[in-house]
Amino acid sequence: MANRQHSLAMERTGQVFSQEIPTDVIVEVGEANFNLHKFMLVAKSNHIRKVILDSKEPELTRIDLSDIPGGPEIFEKAAKFCYGVNFEITVHNVAALRCAAEYLQMTDKYCEGNLAGRTEDFLSQVALTSLSGALVVLKSCEDLLPMAEDLRIVHKCVEITSAKACVEANFPSRSPPNWWTEELTILDIRFFERIIASMKSRGAKGLTLASAIITYTERSLRDLVRDHSGNGARSSESTDSDVRIRQREILESIVGLLPSEKSAFPINFLCCLLRTAIFLRADSRCKSELEKRISSITEHVTVDDLLVLSFTYDGERLFDLESVRRIISGFVEKEKGVAVFNAGDFKEVCSTPMQRVAKTVDAYLGEIATYGELSISKFNGIANLVPKATRKVDDDLYRAIDIYLKAHPNLDEIEREKVCSVMDPLKLSYEARVHASQNKRLPVQIVLHALYYDQLKLRSGAEDHKTPDAVTTRNQLQADVSLVKENEALRTELLKMKMYIQDIQKPAGTTSSKPSARKPTFFSSMSKTLGKLNPFKHGSKDTLNMDDGMPDLTKPRRRRFSIS
Repeated sequence: MANRQHSLAMERTGQVFSQEIPTDVIVEVGEANFNLHKFMLVAKSNHIRKVILDSKEPELTRIDLSDIPGGPEIFEKAAKFCYGVNFEITVHNVAALRCAAEYLQMTDKYCEGNLAGRTEDFLSQVALTSLSGALVVLKSCEDLLPMAEDLRIVHKCVEITSAKACVEANFPSRSPPNWWTEELTILDIRFFERIIASMKSRGAKGLTLASAIITYTERSLRDLVRDHSGNGARSSESTDSDVRIRQREILESIVGLLPSEKSAFPINFLCCLLRTAIFLRADSRCKSELEKRISSITEHVTVDDLLVLSFTYDGERLFDLESVRRIISGFVEKEKGVAVFNAGDFKEVCSTPMQRVAKTVDAYLGEIATYGELSISKFNGIANLVPKATRKVDDDLYRAIDIYLKAHPNLDEIEREKVCSVMDPLKLSYEARVHASQNKRLPVQIVLHALYYDQLKLRSGAEDHKTPDAVTTRNQLQADVSLVKENEALRTELLKMKMYIQDIQKPAGTTSSKPSARKPTFFSSMSKTLGKLNPFKHGSKDTLNMDDGMPDLTKPRRRRFSIS
């Protein structure tokens, strides 16, 4: 159908000049055939003249021009020009016509007022006088390389576009002010890179460049950057498909264009870029650059930003925690460096940005704690990234730990103690300590810590906001807990020894007719001596009150340990 339309069009073109002279050459352009007259073509095209002269055939009847820029549609317009038939030159076809004129050697050197001169005039006087026109011409050059590059059409378009974009950024001529950034999105990434580089050389501000880059990224990677629901991208889709490979190339190019100003881009945009880089398996340098940029402004990060990095697009499973770890670690190291530079304590990093990040990290741990694939080592690894001195209160961290223990009910006592090791029970608020003392999911040692701390405060008469020295309290608590454990072990051994003696004395008691007077035994003496070693004089299991004779095998009643 296309061939017939082209042939009919050219037949009508030939009929305009002469219905009596038959055509004497067929020009082939791809699958299209054009029946034309040699003398009309030779008058304007030096290339066709050379082909006819160099032909070994006495009567050349077919000419193959399949490699002409623009294909059959553009050749038809060039042929019309040879026949003197009017046609419209537009911003969409002027670049192709200029390249076709160069290919056919339809220049002013060969014939005055030729097609090459006409297209050059249109470019300079019409097409390249506006930003939109220059962009359309530049877009049409994507299929005309390298000839469009050799003719400097691309260079002219890039320079004019960048110049007018800089003017629009400073003095908008229409609303919205950033309308020009939308115009740039029609371009291929190669041409977009050149425009951004040209704008940089002209002194464009970082925020101006960032606006253009963000708009271009959201258009070219729409399903990965803007669609946070994951409807546009599934993790099961192959990252080696042609589409994903193309997206990876675009992403890596965009990251290479980012200006050096760390505040030029919002952190949520950078997090989306990093999540896209992880999904597309981008180059390690690309991911490292994004992690460094995010790390430099982590004080502005939100829980949602970190969650964007952590989950797949469908939100069904954990995606990547290593990037989050490196980002937080990089930020902490930066803050430590600032503290040392300001003659601060390297180990005590308590800056306001650091405290803000600590709260964000604790809230983030609470969000990811419910996922079964989150191991204890990964949970603790992220929690320990923030220096403990940064957390004034550990309530948020306690909440995250409680959520983790609830989501992982099969942990044994040792594993639960490992989870709780990242928390300091002495830094819990009163409400959190009350909750912890009644929390059956916590290991016993943590509950003892909470109860003991409150008892110390009650005995000292201290108010809740007047916290005793944490190091002294912790050391005293550890010593007392150790004594409690040793005392419990000693009582257990005493009970075993008394039961053993009871079994030995039973036969002797049955043969005796008269009850003999009770004499002090070695065991009773030792029991009294050991009882004196008890540091808790009023404890519920004080061995001083134990009978020297047959022991009472009923389990003694436990009382809450208190200090008197």
